[in-house]
Amino acid sequence: MALVTGAARGMGAATVRELCRRGYRVVAADLCAGDLGAGEARAGEGAADLPGVDYPLASREQLAALRDEHPDQVHTMVVDVRDRAALDAAAATAVERFGRLDAAVAAAAVIIGGRPLWETPVEHVHTLWDVDVLGVWNTAAASVPHMLRGPDPGGCRFVAVASAAGSRGLFNLAGYGVAKHAVIGLVRGLAADLTGTGVTAVAVSPGSTRTPMLTATAALYGLDDVESFAASQLTGRLIEPEEIAQTIAFCCSPAGGVLTGSVVSAEGGFRG
Repeated sequence: MALVTGAARGMGAATVRELCRRGYRVVAADLCAGDLGAGEARAGEGAADLPGVDYPLASREQLAALRDEHPDQVHTMVVDVRDRAALDAAAATAVERFGRLDAAVAAAAVIIGGRPLWETPVEHVHTLWDVDVLGVWNTAAASVPHMLRGPDPGGCRFVAVASAAGSRGLFNLAGYGVAKHAVIGLVRGLAADLTGTGVTAVAVSPGSTRTPMLTATAALYGLDDVESFAASQLTGRLIEPEEIAQTIAFCCSPAGGVLTGSVVSAEGGFRG
């Protein structure tokens, strides 16, 4: 049984599909644009204003379509990860519906950039911090206690999606880099706090992956498409979301416990 944030599209949606393929039941949560669809639940009333985010968010239609692909396995919720109460409700819903919570994947994030650090508005930095860092913090704080109280803490996993930007500096992405460095520090600290409990924590660090966020990154650099990012990777190609999802799903598995405190590089040989 799993909770996945940022679930409506990109790596989050691919992770929900992969977990379902492996037999999980999933609470799929995302902050979406548009009206609530039939059968969707809302957790919390966190504001949707995101200063600096100038690309479209995932839609409720995308979230509903994901549920419709796996109607017996996926329960969708509209959740703002900046809202701790909303994450508490999502984690509680997973336990109420499925009886337990074995894994939580913090995949929700935004990207802002395109300017050097000294020209970046502080409001943009706050958005990155609130969504990309505190969103992961809130997800962990909401989900880990259920894992510790569950029937099999030794099989429980917390996975955060970091980034290649979490271990290097990228041009005109200082704020995003700060946030992803912090995600890695958060996971390492959480893993230390979980010592002896059986619950584990790991970060997965993707390289350039074919997602709407990569399209938004291309726009920040004035690029017409994402294909040029392939040259920055030893694979010579972009990573597909399904590939990252398979890595995340392994980290969620019992065998993934040995990775606790690690940053799992899924960067395709990213060279920056």
